[in-house]
Amino acid sequence: MVAFAAFGLGVLALPSAALAAEKKAAKPTISEEASKALLDMGKSLLSPQMSFKVQTIRIYPGPEGETLHIVHTIDVKVRRPDRMQASVTGDDDPVKLFYDGTNLSLINVAANKYTVIPVPNTIQGMLETAMGKLHLDFPLADFLTEAPNKAFLTGVTSGKVINTVNIDGTPAKHLYFDQPPGISLELWVEDNDKALPRRLIVTYTNLPDSPSFIAMFSDWNLSPNLTDADFQFIPPAGATKIELPTAAAASH
Repeated sequence: MVAFAAFGLGVLALPSAALAAEKKAAKPTISEEASKALLDMGKSLLSPQMSFKVQTIRIYPGPEGETLHIVHTIDVKVRRPDRMQASVTGDDDPVKLFYDGTNLSLINVAANKYTVIPVPNTIQGMLETAMGKLHLDFPLADFLTEAPNKAFLTGVTSGKVINTVNIDGTPAKHLYFDQPPGISLELWVEDNDKALPRRLIVTYTNLPDSPSFIAMFSDWNLSPNLTDADFQFIPPAGATKIELPTAAAASH
């Protein structure tokens, strides 16, 4: 397996709620207002095309007990059902992801190294394959599935609206959800019929020092002018391709 720490993959972070691992099913108790906000969000995120920017902060304990932070900025372009592109910059080497409906290509821009793997012809299938084969944790995967509101609620047992706040001049509902054992989710969505995500905080209360993951969304566009060229990967001059081991080779 490729060590993607060496790739400097900025999208590596704490796992998504729905795709990272199988969880026990539980009938959630979600308030009507919170359910409506998630339903509206889910409809918006199923837009045929969309682009957005998100800044992520992973907070975790250091080797000597200090509190450390890793910060990334991700520009995302999506064309459903089978195109995605993400450009990641921040505290690791810059990384770009290209999904063209057939292959997933990942390149470490600074190292000029890349890998390409065949993946299914849906965004959700691509993400699931990437997480399985590359150990790629894309913490925003739930928002890109075929049913974003349902994916977000995977494993959640309760949810409610806390209040309404102002984020960069836009009213936003502050939602809170419990996801046992030991995960709390705070989601801020615009207080309108689109209910686009503006902020997400995931706190892992069952882990030492309760590490957390923060995402701050901006620059939403639900009708960008995207073409096939936006999702096509062309290796830059001098780039080195890293071949992943086959299942047979990995077993030896």
